[in-house]
Amino acid sequence: MDFLVLSHLRWNFVFQRPQQLMTRCSGANRVFFWEEPIYGSDVARVELQDAGPNLHVAVPHLPAGLPDDEICRIQEWMLAEFIVERGIQDPVLWYYTPMALGFSRSIESSLVVYDCMDELSAFRGAPAGLRALEAELFGRADVVFTGGETLYQAKRLLHPSVHCFPSSIDRAFFATARRIKADPDDQGGIPRPRLGYCGVIDERMDLDLVRSVAETRPDWQFVMVGPVVKISLSDLPRGANIHYLGAKEYHTLPSYMAGWDVGLLPFARNESTRFISPTKTPEYLAAGIPVVSTPITDVVCPYGTEGLVHIADTSDAFIACIETAITNRNNPARLARVDSFLSQKSWDQTWHEISSVLHTHLQSKTSDDRAALVDRTRLHSNRIAAD
Repeated sequence: MDFLVLSHLRWNFVFQRPQQLMTRCSGANRVFFWEEPIYGSDVARVELQDAGPNLHVAVPHLPAGLPDDEICRIQEWMLAEFIVERGIQDPVLWYYTPMALGFSRSIESSLVVYDCMDELSAFRGAPAGLRALEAELFGRADVVFTGGETLYQAKRLLHPSVHCFPSSIDRAFFATARRIKADPDDQGGIPRPRLGYCGVIDERMDLDLVRSVAETRPDWQFVMVGPVVKISLSDLPRGANIHYLGAKEYHTLPSYMAGWDVGLLPFARNESTRFISPTKTPEYLAAGIPVVSTPITDVVCPYGTEGLVHIADTSDAFIACIETAITNRNNPARLARVDSFLSQKSWDQTWHEISSVLHTHLQSKTSDDRAALVDRTRLHSNRIAAD
């Protein structure tokens, strides 16, 4: 079966939910991952990159300065050509962004899926019309998935088939951090204790909290791993004990986490974080490091209520939790609780359960199509008999 994935996130940006799921999907299906355009090309073209044996990333390149309606029209034409060239037939049409509806409405598909991993309308710079297009997508989708419990509660009444699949974990991969002894070159010279953050650095981060804690405890080193997007570099807290190491390849992340004493989730409490379910929560835990977070709902439950993550809502409380976390970093009982909890989670299991839901909907649609065909045939026969 073919999957045509329409995404606002680039495949080579940060390896997260779309990459985890579609890598597994490509084990038994052809996957075509269509990204948002890159502007500045002399002519409209599609660049195709192979990310795996059955996994292909399509990157549209468009001239700069085109009006929105022209961008949609050209992408619609490019995508139609691409589908013909690649022999894609009745794909599962998988949306990560409702904005892609503008150029994909006419595609014939076997199933329409909306994998709603964030409340995109609450993010800084959200495009105009996003809410209206999401409402349309809910009307077109056969099934909707959400990336967390809070998002599920917000969307579950908007569609008859909404399923919650929270952030999961490649447990064995991140657990290698517990055995790694050598630091990456750009981290090796940073003193201990190290408090690490891994992920996108944007408007969702509580920069004032990071600044306050770093100034209060200059003996603690803050290691920030990830790209800075949608905020100015001048907005970032600075200090001799704050180290911005930039974006890293996914396969190197355990080597960085191995050298941390605490993993941080210093998210702000605002509209852009109201529905997030950070993938890095179980990743930190699998790596063996204790975690301190602000009270993000999908972190508080289940991780906070299970005693796996320290939750703090003020700078002083954050500092106190970090002190406790450093002290208990290597506590065998803590690690045993973590491993017991994570043993029930994996991206493999998540994809298995998602596949089951897809199969059920595909079977249902096939049955409905057969029933419609029988009805049309019966009607045709009745008309012939009447004649």
